[in-house]
Amino acid sequence: MGIATTNIGSGLNLDDIISKLMVAESAPLKQFDKKSASYLGQVSAYGNLSSALGSFQSSLSSLTSINSFQTMSVAPGDSSIFTATANGTAKAGSYRVNISQIAQPQTLASGGFKSTTAAIGVGAKTTINFSLGAVAGGTFGITGTALGASLHTGGLTPGALSINGTAIATDGTTRSARLLADAINAKSTTTGVSAKAAPTETSATLFGSGGAASFGAVDTSGGGTYSLTVGGVEIAVQGANVAPGAPEAVSAASIDAALTGNTAVVRALADANITVSGTAAAGTLQFKNADGSNIGISEAVTGSVTGGIGNSGQANLGSNTTAVSSISLISNDGSPINVGGSNPAGAGLAAGIGGAYLGSTFTADAERTSGNIVIDSTNNSLSGIVDAINKGNFGVTASIVSDGSTGTNATPNRLILTSTNTGQSSSMKITLAGTGGEPPDPALVSLLGYDPGGVQSLNQKAAASDTKATVNGIDVTSSSTGISGAITGVTISAVKIGASTLTVAKDTSSLTTSVNGFVKAYNDLNSQIASLGGYNAETKTGGPLLGDSTLRNLQATIRRQMTSSITGLQGSNLTNLSQIGVTFQKDGTLALDSSKLSKAIDTNYNDIAGLFAAVGRGTDPDIKFSSSTAKTVAGDYAINITQLATKAVLKGNTALAAETTIAPDTSWTITLNDTTPPNLDNTVAVSIPEGKYSPSQLATMLQSAINGVSKFSSAGATVAATIGDDGMLKLESTRFGAKSNINIANSTGTSMASVFGTATPVKGLDVAGTIGGYSAAGDGQTLTGAPGAPIEGLKLTIEGDTIGNRGTFGFSQGYAYQLNTLAANYLGGTGVIASRTKGLNDTVKDITAQRDAFSTRLVDVEARYRKQYSALDTMIAGLNSTQSYLTQQLAALAANR
Repeated sequence: MGIATTNIGSGLNLDDIISKLMVAESAPLKQFDKKSASYLGQVSAYGNLSSALGSFQSSLSSLTSINSFQTMSVAPGDSSIFTATANGTAKAGSYRVNISQIAQPQTLASGGFKSTTAAIGVGAKTTINFSLGAVAGGTFGITGTALGASLHTGGLTPGALSINGTAIATDGTTRSARLLADAINAKSTTTGVSAKAAPTETSATLFGSGGAASFGAVDTSGGGTYSLTVGGVEIAVQGANVAPGAPEAVSAASIDAALTGNTAVVRALADANITVSGTAAAGTLQFKNADGSNIGISEAVTGSVTGGIGNSGQANLGSNTTAVSSISLISNDGSPINVGGSNPAGAGLAAGIGGAYLGSTFTADAERTSGNIVIDSTNNSLSGIVDAINKGNFGVTASIVSDGSTGTNATPNRLILTSTNTGQSSSMKITLAGTGGEPPDPALVSLLGYDPGGVQSLNQKAAASDTKATVNGIDVTSSSTGISGAITGVTISAVKIGASTLTVAKDTSSLTTSVNGFVKAYNDLNSQIASLGGYNAETKTGGPLLGDSTLRNLQATIRRQMTSSITGLQGSNLTNLSQIGVTFQKDGTLALDSSKLSKAIDTNYNDIAGLFAAVGRGTDPDIKFSSSTAKTVAGDYAINITQLATKAVLKGNTALAAETTIAPDTSWTITLNDTTPPNLDNTVAVSIPEGKYSPSQLATMLQSAINGVSKFSSAGATVAATIGDDGMLKLESTRFGAKSNINIANSTGTSMASVFGTATPVKGLDVAGTIGGYSAAGDGQTLTGAPGAPIEGLKLTIEGDTIGNRGTFGFSQGYAYQLNTLAANYLGGTGVIASRTKGLNDTVKDITAQRDAFSTRLVDVEARYRKQYSALDTMIAGLNSTQSYLTQQLAALAANR
C-alpha cells in the first residue's frame, strides 16, 4: 500500500500505524465482495434453473406431438420376411401376409467394349430419349429353333441340356417338343424358367405348292396295297387291284372328303389333338398338333403301288415323315436365361446367356419422368454417355462395369443402365433420333436402342417388377418394397419372399412410458425448484433463490396450467390429468395411478393425446390441422371459406386429332411455378421427343418430358397432363396457390399451337377465408391465422370442393405443449431467465465498478496518511534534536557551576 517510510528520528513505527489505519479504511471492500458473491450465487442458481428447465423442456418435446400418444404396435411373426410400422389411424387386428415377389428396378447391360474413352460411331449428333413405363403382354425369354433332326428317333441324351445351372432330365424317350417342355417345366421351381412347346405343323409343301397338288392318284392294280396314316390315325386306305379313278381309290379328292365334316377320320384326329387346314387338292393340306407333340406321316405300301405323296405315276416304296416343333423358354421373373449342357442344339437352343421380350408392348407411365440426352463427337464414348445420362437426372442411372477380362481382344467394359425407382412401371424404352433431318448415329442405335415391343440392343439383367403379396388372402401390389393401404395405417416393408403373421395392437407400453415420462419430468423440475427456492428449517438456511419473484412466478404458472382443464377438445371425454390417474401429492409432486391410466387407455385411448399435445379437430374431414404457435389460443373456431385453392392450368381450346405428329428437334421453352422476381432456374428449354402420338400418348409423353427436367424436379415442380371428355389436352401444375403458374413458348420444331391451339394459361389461386371470424392468410391450401388474433399461427389445410361455412374447428393445447411453450419463454437468449441473469450480472458489474473506485480512493487516503505521518515524524525528530541540544547545554551549565 505504498513505499515504506522509516522513522527518521521519532521512534514511531509509521508503517505499522498506517497499515492498521488502512485496514480500517478498507473495511467497506468486504461489503462490496459480499454483495458480489450474493449476486453471483443467484446467477449460478439461475444457471441451475435454466439447466433444469432445459431438461424439462427436452423431456416434453416428444410429448407435444399427437403421434407420441396414438401409436400402434406391430409385431411380424418373422421379421426376416417383412417388417412393419403403424400410425395412429391403424386398427388392432391380426393378419396373414404372404410375400410372393419383391419390387426391383430394371437393369440393362450392353455388350463389351475394349475402352471406356474410345469414340463410338462417327459422332453424328443424336438425341436419345429415355421413357419409363410398363411392359405388357408376351413373355421374356428365348425362342428356340426346330429340334434336332435325330431327336424324334433317338431322344435327347442325359446332360444334353441345362437351364440356369440345373440339368434337365432327358433321355432316349424325350422325342418331342412337348416332352422336352414337360422335362424343363419339371425343374421350373429350381431354374425359374418354364418352357412352352410351339404347335407342331406338317410341312406346307407336303401335299403340293404353288396352288398345285403333288399327291398322285394311288394305283394298286398291280396287286399291291396302300394306307396313309397321320399321327397314328389312318386317313386313307386302298386295297389290291384298284385302279385310279375307281370309287374306292385314294386321291387328293378322296383325302379331302375324308377330312371334311364330322367323319370318323376327323373325330379320330381330334382325339389325337390334331387339326386340319387346307386341302390336298389345292396342295395346301397341313396337320397341326397344338401341344407340340410330334406328328408322324406314314405311307405303308405292299406290292406294286404307284402314286401317293409327291408321287405321280412312279413306284411308291412307302415313306415316313415326322413333323417336329420347337420350344421357347420363359423366364418367370424376367431374368436372363443361362442355357448350357453337352448338346443344347439338339433342343433347338444355343448355349449362352440371353433373353428378350417376345410379343410384348410398352406403355409409358405419365407418373414416371422421361428425359433426353444429346450425344455427339464431344461425348460419344462409354464414359461420355454415362456422364450425360447421370446429369439428366430423369430416373435412369448409368455406370460402367468391368468383367475383369484381359488380353489383346478382351472387351471387359459394359454399360449398365438401371432405373432409379423400383416397380413394374420402371421399365425403359430408349429411342434415338438424328438432328436436321439426318438419321441417328448407327453405332449408338446398335448400342442403346431398346424397345420391349421391338428391337432390344441391350440385354435385360433384371426386370422391373412390383412387390406382390396377399394380405388375408387379398392380392396387393406395390411399386416399392413398402406396401401401404392394404391395412389402414400400416406400412409393410417386404424383405424376402415368404409368409408370416402380423399383429397390430394399441401400443399401450409406449403411451404409458410417455405419461410416466411426463410425471418424471415434472417431478425432476419441481425438485430443482424446491432446492433453489426452498427453506431448510433444520439448518435454518434457504436456497439461493429463496423469495425470488421469477422463481415464484414460474412455479405458480406451472401449477396453474397443470390444474386447469384443457379447452378446445372437440368430442373428447378427457379434459384434465386426474382422469388418467395423474394427481398432485401433498409435497407438490405428481403421482401416477397405473390402474386408472390403464382404464383410460381401454376406454378413451384416442383422447389421451389431447391432454398432452397440441390437437386440432374439425367437423369437416377435409379440413386438417397442420401446426400452431405458442400464441395460438385454444378454442372452437367457425371456418368460412370464400376461395378454394386452385392450380395453374394450360388447357387447349381445340380437341386433339386422332394422331399428333411432333417433328424432329422440337423444343418448347417452359416456365413452371416461377417467382417474383423471376428465377432463371424456373424456365427451361424442354426437348419434346419426335413421333406420332394418340391423345393419351401425347399427354403421357408431355408429362414425362416436363417432369424429367432436373431443374424442375429438384425444385419439387411437376405437372399432370390429362385428356378431357372434350378431347382437349390439359396441362396442370401439381402445386396449389398463387405461386402456381405455367407458361409455354415455342422454341424450335412443332408449334405448341398444334397441341394447345390459342389457349392461354391460368394462374393458381390461394385459399381464402376466415377462422373464427378472424382474418387468415392463404398460401396454397394452407390457411394461417393472422397476427394479433387468438388464431395467430394456427395453420389449417383446406381441401374439398365446398366454399362458405365449413363447420367448426377445435384447437387445444395439452399440458405438455403448454409447459413446453412456457419453458421456451423462460429459456433462450431473450427468455425471462436470460433477462434476469443479465440484470444480476449488470449489478455485479456496478458493484465491481464501485469497489474499484473505492480502491482507487484508498490509494489517495494512504498517501495522505503517509504525508501527514512523515511530517509528524520530521517534526518529532526536530523536537528530539532540540531536546538533545538543550540537554547538552543544560548539562554543560551544570558542570561549570
